[in-house]
Amino acid sequence: MKTIQLMVLALTLILSLSTYAEAETAGSIKILLPVDGSQLDAGETYPLSYEVTIGTGSDHFHVWVDDKRGPGIHDTKGTYKLPKMTPGEHTIMIKLVAKDHNPTGPEKSIKVMATR
Repeated sequence: MKTIQLMVLALTLILSLSTYAEAETAGSIKILLPVDGSQLDAGETYPLSYEVTIGTGSDHFHVWVDDKRGPGIHDTKGTYKLPKMTPGEHTIMIKLVAKDHNPTGPEKSIKVMATR
């Protein structure tokens, strides 16, 4: 009888673990605007339009402009006001992160050129 109970318990544990593994989802990021290679006016602000899927292990995301990190964002679809940029090439990146702000893997970047 104990053997049957142990087998049922083991089977239940295995099934619950496989269900958990199947439930894990990968995050995804789409930068809709500006498009990669856009030319922007230096000193102006522009909206960054995005769609993000927060995957397993991720909590929110940050927008980076060059080496400057913006605040944490939890809205999965919307716009973010980019800071004014100096003339030259700039990298805009979205990184998915955990609650402790450590990157969880998915990231997407574009390059834009700011001109006067």
